[in-house]
Amino acid sequence: MAEERESSAEKSEEPTPKRLEKAREEGDTVRSKELNTAAILLTGAAGMILVGPFLTTRLSDIMAFNFRLPGGAVNDAAMLQHFGDSVLHALVGLLPLFFLLLVAAIVGPILLGGWNFTFKALAPKASRLNPLSGLARMFGPRALMELLKAIAKVGLVAAVAALVLYINTPDLLAIQQQAAGPAMSRASELVAWACLIMASTMLIITAIDVPFQVRQHTQKLRMTLQQVKEELKDTDGRPEVKQKIKQLQQQLANNRMMADLPMADVVITNPEHYAVALRYDQGMESAPRLLAKGVDLVAMKIREKASELDIPIVSAPPLARAVYYNTAIGDEIPEGLYVAVAQVLAYVYQLRQWTRGQGKRPRLSDEFDIPPNLRRDR
Repeated sequence: MAEERESSAEKSEEPTPKRLEKAREEGDTVRSKELNTAAILLTGAAGMILVGPFLTTRLSDIMAFNFRLPGGAVNDAAMLQHFGDSVLHALVGLLPLFFLLLVAAIVGPILLGGWNFTFKALAPKASRLNPLSGLARMFGPRALMELLKAIAKVGLVAAVAALVLYINTPDLLAIQQQAAGPAMSRASELVAWACLIMASTMLIITAIDVPFQVRQHTQKLRMTLQQVKEELKDTDGRPEVKQKIKQLQQQLANNRMMADLPMADVVITNPEHYAVALRYDQGMESAPRLLAKGVDLVAMKIREKASELDIPIVSAPPLARAVYYNTAIGDEIPEGLYVAVAQVLAYVYQLRQWTRGQGKRPRLSDEFDIPPNLRRDR
């Protein structure tokens, strides 16, 4: 039922970049046969104009070569050798034109849709073997559009060809009055320009076909609102998956904190809601470093662990909140908290001395020098 609702839903949304990229990976890119045909025809016609004189000279030489065949050398082997030489010279003359056509055949498809090479487009699909799908392609809107384009191409090219023939009729008739060399040169020139003019008519068909193909490709990849929502969930991460990942990350962070807690010199508490563990190695570090921090349940675990390890626990609510909110685990405390933390560390040092029977029992002042920008009242 869900699939039926999705298939019948209106595809009102433009395809997302992810959908376009997926279609491209599957070989489904916008293409225009008319653009490819126009590129090949125009390149071929332009190539004939560029290499026409060279090609004409080459063909004239071949004709002269064949007419100069000595009568006494006419035998099967000599004729075969002569024919092979003629074909080789002809191919050499046509190579520049063939190279231009090869470049056009490669560049033409890239002009619309860009370069895309994938084997997925060659994979067999059951839908291609479905007779009903084949009939739909044969008699659908796309097939009708292809038929109209074919009729338009034939009619337009035929009209232009007739016009070119009519305009060049005097030149074509004059060729028969010329010698063989000039006649071939003039004929190749007329043919090349006629081909270029007729090929240029394909630009009109191409100008109509390219926007049509782009629109058809976009329409085919359009999405329903539900598909867009599902894709966003997959892209950004489903809420339940993100929550699970966050829990695992938090658990790993807590495990690391508890592993580092034995190196702490003091744990400063709120005393119930916040707990931060600090270490200060005067010979190795320029300032006290935060090893662990937490609120509520995590704070309680920090306090319990500190009690097991005989780490001093000092109640200083304003300082505990300031360190918690302004210091990341593993970082040194902000410069503005140096004095307040030094006050706590001095108290811890004096407390250890007192427990060893040295000096008087220390007292920790309730006032801490905390800058307003670092102070947190809650």
